[in-house]
Amino acid sequence: MQKLIGNAIVGQSGGPTAAINATLAGVIRGAQESNVIPKIYGARNGIEGVLARRLIDLSALTAENLSLLETTPAAALGSCRKKLPADFEGENRKIFEDIIEIFKEYDIRYFFYIGGNDSMDTVLKLSRFTKEIGYEMRVMGVPKTIDNDLAGTDHTPGYGSAAKYIATTMQEILRDTAVYTVKAVTIVEIMGRDAGWLTASAALPSLYSDVAPDLVYLPEVPFNYDEFFEDLTKAFEKHPNVVVAVSEGIRLADGTYVGEGTQSGVTDAFGHKYLSGTGKALEIAIKEKFGCKVRSVELNLPQRCASHIASKTDLYESAAIGRHAVRYATFGESGKMMIFTRLEGDRYKVYVDSADIAGIANAVRKVPREYINERGNNVTAQCLSYIAPLIVGEPEIIFENGLPKHFHF
Repeated sequence: MQKLIGNAIVGQSGGPTAAINATLAGVIRGAQESNVIPKIYGARNGIEGVLARRLIDLSALTAENLSLLETTPAAALGSCRKKLPADFEGENRKIFEDIIEIFKEYDIRYFFYIGGNDSMDTVLKLSRFTKEIGYEMRVMGVPKTIDNDLAGTDHTPGYGSAAKYIATTMQEILRDTAVYTVKAVTIVEIMGRDAGWLTASAALPSLYSDVAPDLVYLPEVPFNYDEFFEDLTKAFEKHPNVVVAVSEGIRLADGTYVGEGTQSGVTDAFGHKYLSGTGKALEIAIKEKFGCKVRSVELNLPQRCASHIASKTDLYESAAIGRHAVRYATFGESGKMMIFTRLEGDRYKVYVDSADIAGIANAVRKVPREYINERGNNVTAQCLSYIAPLIVGEPEIIFENGLPKHFHF
């Protein structure tokens, strides 16, 4: 493959994670090590920042800067949820032409986009447009999402740290709720619109401790109120304090979200409803049915920003996949997303590879049915064995005055 010499742009998009900046640090390191990328720019607020020319030069960041960046939560460059047009016709074409003009202005030949499902849609469209107009450049998707729902990869950067936070918090909630003898239910609502990977991690304490949530409900299995009440009744026979983990996206058999009555109905640029209120809906239903003490807890933003308890494995892999993205691009890859492939065997090991973005963009990878028990109210040992290695290890966090130190531009 003939060398392609030119500058690079990296952007972050979608919901932040505790590991997305580790991936950014990996991309920057990869560019600094390359002999074909003179400069690497960061686009503030993703593709929106490209169109607005909000670009900053990242080329001179030091090793110390990048190490601190790796353990900083959220998206250091800012994020966006901008959806590019579906085609290149009429007025839509001008948006893509504007992007290419900016690329030419800054001599951009490499574009790295760190994000989830919707971000890979941007990678796919830019890759197709540059190819159509004959502008030589390499466009690469670098995965990120706590939801772990990207197709084509064993898991996604960011998931391991979120899973670790959820499992830890669930274990602490279980300890707290077990101190009383009063009959009570605690509903813990966890992120996950279409895939229940995050909620599944709530059951991890069962592998290592004497506590575990009594019931776990994922969106992959239709939710049934009558069966739910039966499950609660059986759980009460074991102990007075019942703890339930639920995905925010659990639905009834007709597809209606359980929490739909408590939601605003507002959607984002990609047509996704903003979800919340599932725990509250179940809280109300339990109160009416059993008349017992009941509370709902929504873990909310800490699931994706709790870097103080990040997974060392996750941060290491996140940085590595960013670095490999640059290497693959300089070797001639384009229109691809970087992926993890897990090797067979008892010992956890993965390697980094790439896959065609066309088979990944806009697809959702759900929890396999064999990872959920027959009743649909918990996960299996096979599921927990898959998740467990992803939360291993604790990174070295720098503290100042009792608080973690963060990097910012």
